Amino acid sequence: MRLRLFLRRLTVSAPRMSVRSALPWPFRWAVLAIVLGFCAAIGLWAFEFGKDIAGLDGDTKEELQQLRSELVSLRAQVVTLTAQRDQAQLIANTSGTMMTSEKVAQERLASLNKQLEAEIQSLRDDLGFFEKLIPSAGVEGIVIRGLQAEVRNGHEIRWQVLVIQARKNPPEFNGRLELTFTGVQNGKPWMATLPGGGQAIKLKQYGRLEGVLELPPATQIKGVGAKVMDGAVTKAVQSIKL
Repeated sequence: MRLRLFLRRLTVSAPRMSVRSALPWPFRWAVLAIVLGFCAAIGLWAFEFGKDIAGLDGDTKEELQQLRSELVSLRAQVVTLTAQRDQAQLIANTSGTMMTSEKVAQERLASLNKQLEAEIQSLRDDLGFFEKLIPSAGVEGIVIRGLQAEVRNGHEIRWQVLVIQARKNPPEFNGRLELTFTGVQNGKPWMATLPGGGQAIKLKQYGRLEGVLELPPATQIKGVGAKVMDGAVTKAVQSIKL
């Protein structure tokens, strides 16, 4: 019977066996605590080693405090510089506005100056015109007091004639003004008159006539002559050279 039981234990049908540790559980916890402490020591060593590599030492708090102070100072400087920049920009904008206003004022003054010069020239012309209306001593009848001519653009001549009756309360005069233009064309003598041979003139005390004559190409004006006619009678003659 005992032999049979012994053989059964040696065969496959033998009952299962379980292996259990002989260490009690307090000892197990102690071993686990030792392992965890060892791991913590390694982690602390790695942390300190990382601080040494990064340059952090025992004065890290003081350096951080110094960095914070420098950061606050830099921020204050940025605020100050920004305010100065804004003030400078405002001054620049104001200066630009003032320069623009000054430029506009200068342009207005230049335009006004040109206008005043034109008015002065007009007053001078009027003064010269009325001075010519004053009769010369010992001169009576129809008189040409002003004959002017000016070549413009090289292809036309502008002329002006002032005719007066140099006496008090003269009767109305009806006549004709004839102009003669002389010069050189292509090296040869050239002469021309007003279209139609003359221009009617009618005046009581004075009369001013003016006009423009187109010049042929390659023509150079040398002189202008004016003549006031009463029918076939010549009343006044004047000529000028250019």
